[in-house]
Amino acid sequence: MTLAAQLSCAQEAAQEAVAPDALVKALTFEVLALVRHDKDIQAGNRAKLAELIEAKIVPLFDFDRMTQIAVARNWRLATPEQQTMLILEFRTLLVRTYSAALSSYSNQAVEFRPPHLAPGGTEVMVRSVIKQPGTAPLSMDYEMEKTATTWKVFDVKVEGVSLITTYREVFASKVRESGVGGLIRLLSDKNREIDDRNRGRQTGDFPAPVSYLG
Repeated sequence: MTLAAQLSCAQEAAQEAVAPDALVKALTFEVLALVRHDKDIQAGNRAKLAELIEAKIVPLFDFDRMTQIAVARNWRLATPEQQTMLILEFRTLLVRTYSAALSSYSNQAVEFRPPHLAPGGTEVMVRSVIKQPGTAPLSMDYEMEKTATTWKVFDVKVEGVSLITTYREVFASKVRESGVGGLIRLLSDKNREIDDRNRGRQTGDFPAPVSYLG
């Protein structure tokens, strides 16, 4: 085995050994610290924030499963090529949503609660609470699955409401109206609109963290 292969195996083993709550907690605190102390991001540098999310946040999520959950039973109607496009466009939309939410961060405190993982279990919910003076605590929970190498997030629930399943009704309606191709066009158009909107904003003006399909 080559040295590169040995290092890769060692890294995968190390990731697998990390508990799911420890993984999310460490990554959350690392990203928030970077956002808090990076002057460019604080000034509204969207490109740098996007780079941070791609490097740190995106690898933690299972976008294939998230897309299948959102598309639900209509997933089987899509061709392999359409499934690939759905994953790509939905991933882009979710990253935009997360980016908007992260850009609004202003030193809120985040607390994590120990998860209840059954022996040998492959799925678990990691619970967290976001606290800010003057407002009620906000719960944010991560549904995670154990893969061959690490733990991955496949859904996020805010105040008990699934971020992924909120898209189901819109997606199902669009498929009924214009098929899977119509859903892909909807996602593509929305992502393009967001890009156009962001290019027209001032550097420090971020979009609000809302569903872009609303």
